[in-house]
Amino acid sequence: MKVSVNSSALLTALQHVHSVVERRNTIPILSNVLLEAKEQGIFLTATDMDIQVLESIEGKDTDITQMGTVTTSAQMLYDIVRKLPANIQVELFSESSAKLSIKASSTAFALNCLPAEDFPSFPSEDFKTSFEIKSSDLIRLIDKTSFAMSMEETRYYLNGIYMHTIEADGQSYLRTVATDGHRLARVDMNLPEGAGSIPGVIIPRKTILEIRKLLEDGKDKVTLSLDETRISCSFEKVKLISKLLDGTFPDYTRVIPEGNEKVVNVSNQMLLEAVDRVSTVSTDKSRAIKINVDNDNISITANNPDQGSASENLAVEYKGDRVEIGFNSKYVLDVARQIKGKNMVIKMSDPVSPTLVFDEEDKDALFVLMPMRV
Repeated sequence: MKVSVNSSALLTALQHVHSVVERRNTIPILSNVLLEAKEQGIFLTATDMDIQVLESIEGKDTDITQMGTVTTSAQMLYDIVRKLPANIQVELFSESSAKLSIKASSTAFALNCLPAEDFPSFPSEDFKTSFEIKSSDLIRLIDKTSFAMSMEETRYYLNGIYMHTIEADGQSYLRTVATDGHRLARVDMNLPEGAGSIPGVIIPRKTILEIRKLLEDGKDKVTLSLDETRISCSFEKVKLISKLLDGTFPDYTRVIPEGNEKVVNVSNQMLLEAVDRVSTVSTDKSRAIKINVDNDNISITANNPDQGSASENLAVEYKGDRVEIGFNSKYVLDVARQIKGKNMVIKMSDPVSPTLVFDEEDKDALFVLMPMRV
C-alpha cells in the first residue's frame, strides 16, 4: 500500500473511528484500525465486535499510488496524526503486513501491524427498515433521554434507549424512552417517512454516545437502518453499525402517573440555579433535597448533619394544597438541563408518588422523577 492523504482529513476520520476501540483488549487485532487503499480512496474501519465504524476519505484529499490493506494501532495512529500540522500531506507506505511507514514533512514513523485477514468482518447489509431523519431531530431524541440511561449491569436491558413507534390521537410518532428506575425520560416526534415498520429496539449506551459524537459534525440528515438485532447510522462518508441489546424493555407506561393535580409553573433557570446552590451541602451519597410548595412559593432545603444546611425560596405559580416532597438533586438538575423553554411545569400528587415534569415549549417531552424519603 502506498498513499498520500491530507492530515486534517485523516485526523477527522480517525477521530470518528478510533473512539470505538477499547483501550484494553484481550484480542490484539481489536486495538487496530483497518486501512484499505482502493481506487475510490482510503477506507478506515474500527470495531469492538459490538460496534463498527467505517469512514472513507476520497477525492482531492487522497492520492492512491498503490492499493492495499494494513492494520495498525488505532490509538497510536490517532496520537501521531493529531500532533501533525493541519493540511499537510501524510504518506502511508507498507511493503508487507508487518510495518506501516508514516512520513509527514521531516517527521517519520514506523508502526507495527497485524495481518489484515485477522481483522473481524461485520455484517452491514440487508436491514429490514431504512429511513432518513434530520440530525437535529435525532439529537433531540438522544439528548432529552440519554441522561436517564441506567449503568447497572444487573438490569442490562435498561443500559440504553428504547426506540419504537406509537399511535396517539390518530397520529403516528417515533418515540425514545430511557429510565434507570429513579427517573424516566420520554420524547416523541412525528414519524419520519419509511419508519412505520421499525421494530421496538434497545440501542446500547455506548452506541448512543458514539452516534451523538458523529452528530456533532453538523450533517443535515442521517439514514437509520434497523432490524431486530442491528442498527446502522449512516452519514455522508461515515457508517456506524451496532448490535442491539437483546432484552425486553419494561412497560414504562405503568410508572407514568395520570392523577397528578398539584401543578407548579416555575422558571427553569431559576430552579436549576437554586437546586444547584442548595445541593452543595447535601450528602455525597444521597444528594437529597426537600421541596416544599405552598401559596405561590417553593422552598428548597438541604440538610447535612456533618456539614450544615441550606435553603432558598422562589416565587412560582401554584394554587393547590401545600405539598412537601424529597428528590435526589442530581436527578432534578439532569431534567432541568433538558428543558429548553423558559418555564418548567411540575405535576405532583403526594410525597411518595412519581412526579411529572414538562417543558412548557416542548409538549412532546415528558420526564418522571421518583421521590425519595428525606
